[in-house]
Amino acid sequence: MLLAEQRRLLCEYGRKAAETGLVVGTAGNLSARVGDLVAVTPSGVSLDRLEPEACPVIDVGGHLVEGELQPSSETPMHLALYTDTGAQAVVHTHSTFGTVIATTMTELPPIHYSALLLGGTVKVADYATFGTPELADSARAALKDRRAALLANHGGVTVGDDLHGAFEATRLLEWLCEVYVRAKAVGEPRVLTEEQLSAVVQRAFSPPVFPRRPASP
Repeated sequence: MLLAEQRRLLCEYGRKAAETGLVVGTAGNLSARVGDLVAVTPSGVSLDRLEPEACPVIDVGGHLVEGELQPSSETPMHLALYTDTGAQAVVHTHSTFGTVIATTMTELPPIHYSALLLGGTVKVADYATFGTPELADSARAALKDRRAALLANHGGVTVGDDLHGAFEATRLLEWLCEVYVRAKAVGEPRVLTEEQLSAVVQRAFSPPVFPRRPASP
């Protein structure tokens, strides 16, 4: 079976996405790339019921290479992101708070320094019908120089060096969206400035060094 490990991981992370509420029913899709081949979740199958052999394998040109089921309808978006980003995995979800932001805002500002792990401000891609080249183009524009984007009135998409990385980016994106939504219920969220974000980057590259405690005599 081609890309057996990647297909197994699609099932593992698909179940995690369903269990953590990042997707509902057959919504959402994942893929993983190795060379010119891509394993992707199939169309019309709930992510919590996936089996590895049900996940089709396609080439980067979008041709079915192995599998009985059709690839996800969002496959054109996945392939576009592989072309643009050099990522090795893509995760697309319809998470609750991410979709709230995607339905009401044009971007998610950096209200917490961990947003830097996604590239800073998260852009909301212009709306387009799911599965279309227009959505693929919109997503690739919003993801430029970033690991995450929101899709207007739709959901979110993240990329990573592997499925673990892309999935963790999805979890972080949803957490940031939830923090923003809950903060808005209390007051106006404070947005970190460029100076504050730069200080975080400098701190990350120059961590404090704690002196070793002297040995007991």
